Amino acid sequence: MNRGILEAHAAGAVTSASVMVNLPAFGDAVRLARAAPELGTGLHFNVLVGRPLTPAMSLVHPRSGAFLPLPALARRALTGRIRAEDVYVECAAQLERLKSSGLRVTHLDSHRHVHLLPGIWPAVLRAAGDAGVARVRVPVAPRGGGPSLGVAAVKQALLVASWRIASRNTPARREVAFTGLDLYGRVDFERRLLALLPSLPGGVTELMVHPGHDDAELAALDLYRREREVELRALCSPAARAALGRCELTHFGRL
Repeated sequence: MNRGILEAHAAGAVTSASVMVNLPAFGDAVRLARAAPELGTGLHFNVLVGRPLTPAMSLVHPRSGAFLPLPALARRALTGRIRAEDVYVECAAQLERLKSSGLRVTHLDSHRHVHLLPGIWPAVLRAAGDAGVARVRVPVAPRGGGPSLGVAAVKQALLVASWRIASRNTPARREVAFTGLDLYGRVDFERRLLALLPSLPGGVTELMVHPGHDDAELAALDLYRREREVELRALCSPAARAALGRCELTHFGRL
């Protein structure tokens, strides 16, 4: 994934990336990002893969000490069994590890968008604010501008419902639109990307993509594998580079 992101960045297609600090390739990610000063880097808050940096008892399996899978974490969040302080301390620790690497933290988002879950969102906002991180991603497409069919529509509906519940007492000012769920996992990624770009609204829109290379190491961590190579080829294609060149590309640290 690190290599794929930097290749797409070198092609002029990717301007912002999020870093997972508690997995083995973190050091490699820092080394590559330092060599690409025009790439914005944020925290990809991870409470699903591997182990926490802190005890975080309500986020882990009681016997293994490893993070819970998404369905189990969501059940805990929706039934009020996640301690906000566990989330805050773990998020603060991950932010500190990223800041200590020397990279500027331009934003915060999370693996599988779990920061939108009730019980997690307020603690993540507090940790980001205390660390001086001004931008926290809200991966919710604007009404009328999001995906309308299939799995992407279901994902979007669940994210909207979760965020509305989670942010009920912690309203956030939305300044950046979001899109990309309808591109996720599509074999016709390039065609859909080229159709999407001219239809983006005025203002700033985050376009979520997942370029990368498939290998055995990735297979041990993630199910999204060959799809990453489809995205990388499309983002580096002459047609996509030309279309992106007609947009003004930026990252969160420049807003």
